[in-house]
Amino acid sequence: MLAAMPPPVPSPTPAPGAPRVRERGDACPGALRLHSADDGHLARLRLPAGRLTARQVEVLADAAEALGDGRISVTSRGNAELRGLADGCGAELAPLLAEAGLLPSPTHERVRNIVASPASGLDGLGAADVQLWARELDERLCAAPWAAGLSGRFLFVLDDGRGDVTGLGGDVTLVAVAPDAAHLHMGGRAVRVAAADAPRAALAAARAFLSAARAAGTGAWRVRELPEGSGLDVRDVRKALAAEEVPEAVLPQGPPPAPGPLGPAALHVLAPLGRLTAGRLRALLPADEVRLTPWRGAVVAGTDPARLPALEAHGLITRPDSPWAGVSACTGRPGCAKSLADVRADAVPGRPGLPVHYSGCERRCGHPHGDWVDVLAAPGGGYLVDGAPVPRTDLAPAVTTARTAPRTTR
Repeated sequence: MLAAMPPPVPSPTPAPGAPRVRERGDACPGALRLHSADDGHLARLRLPAGRLTARQVEVLADAAEALGDGRISVTSRGNAELRGLADGCGAELAPLLAEAGLLPSPTHERVRNIVASPASGLDGLGAADVQLWARELDERLCAAPWAAGLSGRFLFVLDDGRGDVTGLGGDVTLVAVAPDAAHLHMGGRAVRVAAADAPRAALAAARAFLSAARAAGTGAWRVRELPEGSGLDVRDVRKALAAEEVPEAVLPQGPPPAPGPLGPAALHVLAPLGRLTAGRLRALLPADEVRLTPWRGAVVAGTDPARLPALEAHGLITRPDSPWAGVSACTGRPGCAKSLADVRADAVPGRPGLPVHYSGCERRCGHPHGDWVDVLAAPGGGYLVDGAPVPRTDLAPAVTTARTAPRTTR
C-alpha cells in the first residue's frame, strides 16, 4: 500500500568544519512512499541506468494518464516522477508497477540509484558496456538485505570511460578504463578491479560506507557527509577482491551525448524542461529499450535515427543547436508551496550555450551538476540571474548573455 509522507524536517546546519548530523531518517520519496505536494502526491520511480523496456514505457505512460497529471518528469539521475497522484491510488499504482517489473524489491526500491553512461554499447565509444554492469549491480543490490539500509540519496555512477556521468557526484563511481578493467572511486581514492568484478566491488564499497556511517554515529546519507577520520577507505575493497590502489587516478570528464543520432540504430532526444507528456513518451516507441538520462532526455535503442524529424514534430528536442537544449526547471508554482514563481511558465531559453536552470526557491531542486546558469525567483516577481537582479520581462537577453558569455567574466 502506498503511503504519503509528511514534509521532511531538515537537520540543523552544521557549524563550519563540523560534521553534518542527520537526526532523522531519509525522507526521499519513492514509488511506495509518496511525497505530498500542492498538486497532489508525487511518486519517484528508481530506474537503474534509466532503463525501460517497451512494455514499461507503455505502463508508465498509462499510469501517468490514469492516476496522475499525464506527465512524467525526468530527474537529474535519470529516474521518473509521477505527479498529481490522488489520495488512495496505492491499490492501483503498486500492482501496476510490480507487474511491469518496475518494482522488483519493495524493501529496496528507494536505494536503486544507479546512473550509467546512457549511450554505452550503442555508439562505439567507451571502454566497456557499463549498461551490463548496471543490471548486475541492481540484481546484487536488491538481493542484499543490508543494502536496504542505504539512503535514498546514495548514488552509484557507472561511466564507460567517456566521462559523461563522472561529474554527477556519485558516492561510488566505477570507470571502465579497459575492456577488462575498471577503477573504483570513493572518498577521494581509487582501486583497480577486474571488469568482471566491477558490480561486486561497487556493492562492497557501499557496504564499507554503511559500516563507516554507523561507526561515526552521524546518520550520514552520502559519503561526503562522513566526518574526517571516519575510517572509510576504498582500499578495504581489496579484502574481498583482487584490487590494487591507483594513487593518482583522475576521473575522466566529457560532455553528454548531443541530441541526435547515436550510431546506426539509436538516437538521443531531450524532454522540454525535463517533462514528457504520456504521448511524447509513447512516441519514442517502437524501440528495443528506452534509457532516461541525467540530462532529462531519453536514449532510444534499437530504432532508426531517421525518426528524429517525427519526434521533433512531437515537441521533443532533437538537435544540439536548439535553444531549449540544456534548459531545465524545478516544479515551481502551483505544484510546490515553497516556490515564489511559476518558473516553467516564465522560462525562456536564450541562445544555446551553458545549461540553465530555473529555480522557484533557494533549494534549487533538480539543478544540473557542473557549470550552469542559475536563474532564481526573487520576491516581488523578478529573478536573479547568476545573482544579478533581472525583471521577468528582461529574462531573455539576460539569460542569453549568461549562457554565452565567457565564464571567467561572471
